Amino acid sequence: MRVPDVITVGEAMTLLIAREPGPLETVREFERATAGAELNVAVGLSRLGFRVGYISRLGADSLGRNLRHFMEAEGLDLRWLRTDEHYPTGFMLKQMVSDGSDPQVEYFRRGSAASHLSPADLPAADSEARQARLVHLTGISPALSSSCRELVFALARQARAEGRIVSFDPNLRPRLWPSQAVMIETLEALAAHADLVMPGLSEGRLLTGREHPDDIARFYLARGARMVVIKLGPEGAYVATDGYTGLVPGMPVQNVVDTVGAGDGFAVGVISGLLDGLPIEAAAARGNAIGARVVQFRGDCDGLPTRRQLGL
Repeated sequence: MRVPDVITVGEAMTLLIAREPGPLETVREFERATAGAELNVAVGLSRLGFRVGYISRLGADSLGRNLRHFMEAEGLDLRWLRTDEHYPTGFMLKQMVSDGSDPQVEYFRRGSAASHLSPADLPAADSEARQARLVHLTGISPALSSSCRELVFALARQARAEGRIVSFDPNLRPRLWPSQAVMIETLEALAAHADLVMPGLSEGRLLTGREHPDDIARFYLARGARMVVIKLGPEGAYVATDGYTGLVPGMPVQNVVDTVGAGDGFAVGVISGLLDGLPIEAAAARGNAIGARVVQFRGDCDGLPTRRQLGL
């Protein structure tokens, strides 16, 4: 099997999207889809022609089997995806929205198979995963459990030591953490292992205590990042390296349907741009374009484009 271009680790979940408006407790019908920040990024990169290895665990249940079939159909490299006979696959419910507002979301992931990931799931020393050009991490996986946190940090340290690119999207989920202080401390430590850090503006403000995008970027550059891209929503992105800072304008969207997954689409654009050899500002522009496309679809992965759809 070919060496993957990208390796990521995370929890894949079944997404049940309401097929009618109203609060979740009144909904009678749901449509099945997929969810998981790292899975969204993996699918987006695969659709753009990159080989993506996905490290995770699924339960030995119908939800897990469905997710595995979906990942196979999307062309992901599943050599490091395990079926766990003891714990279930996580799932989530999402309210129907069509106006771009934040939907009501409920998670059912406590004690899931993926939450039992550990350093034992780290690819072996002779594995092709150790040759991947880039490792993508988020702030969700280390929140799932202490063993999952150990795996994420081990993967980050290993990749950084071996000279591979480490990208990090904080992707804050405060409800998964025991406290805000633990969340900030852990994610600051993880960001210190990253070459590329991609927070949203509100995330950057919370994690760094800085207000302006330039100050947030300097915070991460001072701690070892080579590139910082701050998501500004419809306004675009603020990009910073040691030698460059600038605003990359966003792309206008006439009809915003659902903003969930837009940040993952943005990450797909930035990461794919860097792997294609683009300068960081051009990669951020691609991120803006994919993020703008994703918000026009209901499912997390539905708007992720192929190269043809993106005009590449």
